[in-house]
Amino acid sequence: MEKILLHLKRSNRILVASHVNPDGDAIGALIALALALDALGKTVTLYNESPIPAVYRFLPAIDRITDRVEDPTVFDTAVILDCGNITRVGGIAEALDRIPMVINIDHHVTNTRFGDLHLIDTEACATAEIVYKLIKDLEAPITRDTAVAIYTGIFTDTGSFRFSNTNRSAFSICDEMVRRGVEPYRVAKHVYGTYSLGRIKLLNLALDSIEISRDGHLSIMTLTRDMFEETGTHSEDVDGLINYAKRIEDVRVAVLIQEYREGGRRRLHVSLRSDGSVDVATIAAAYGGGGHPMAAGFNIDASLPELKNGILDWMDKRIPEACGMQ
Repeated sequence: MEKILLHLKRSNRILVASHVNPDGDAIGALIALALALDALGKTVTLYNESPIPAVYRFLPAIDRITDRVEDPTVFDTAVILDCGNITRVGGIAEALDRIPMVINIDHHVTNTRFGDLHLIDTEACATAEIVYKLIKDLEAPITRDTAVAIYTGIFTDTGSFRFSNTNRSAFSICDEMVRRGVEPYRVAKHVYGTYSLGRIKLLNLALDSIEISRDGHLSIMTLTRDMFEETGTHSEDVDGLINYAKRIEDVRVAVLIQEYREGGRRRLHVSLRSDGSVDVATIAAAYGGGGHPMAAGFNIDASLPELKNGILDWMDKRIPEACGMQ
């Protein structure tokens, strides 16, 4: 922390980035840190490669997030947030080598410790919690806008305080953010209360795609490019859909397989969720991904049958009952 504080105070032009297909924590932490650095007189660029999900477009400074960096050499520092490995930041990953200092701030147990300085706290409920502590130590002001970003990051990454990562800091920090002007109802309304018609149609197709293993412990939801085209939706509309597969009675592990295109080739993004009885970070790491014991993910080039069989084989080794698909 001390080395990072010292370096940020000495920096002038800072790139702050978070992972592709961002969730509330990735976006909230990104905005909160950027606003704090603004207040310290730094020139800050906010970067995320993916479209921002509609449910987070109410956040302050959201229009400042760019998906392009023309010349990375103009920055003296890059801060990478909520990324278990460098590839999670997307296509800009290779260009980071041209920035003199890369700071890695994260809470994933599978973090690869990339970059020059690391601030990894696996006990934190969210990267937004770590960013909050960093902002306090920087002695930067926490304005209402900063508070909204921090609150949203913690609120969403704890599943509105329902997930097992909900710690005492989650409540104490969010209590402080409310005292600084956050309206919990307003945040909840945007994040969970409003969906486009296309997203509802996508949800219908996603629910219809669910497959359950014979023992009922594994559920797999699949989203193809055809589904996105049929409903007029995009990758940002996927946020939260996996929870429907996870909440099925007796399911221990839920899998969401999302088809996308990268550089003209077809790839699969896999999200994994566990009820706590299975460490899904292990399987994600085996496929080059990462995350937490209860929430992880990875990208892969594979056919759907090949991928499903691989996940089934992995589950068979960790759950004694047979796990074939119905």
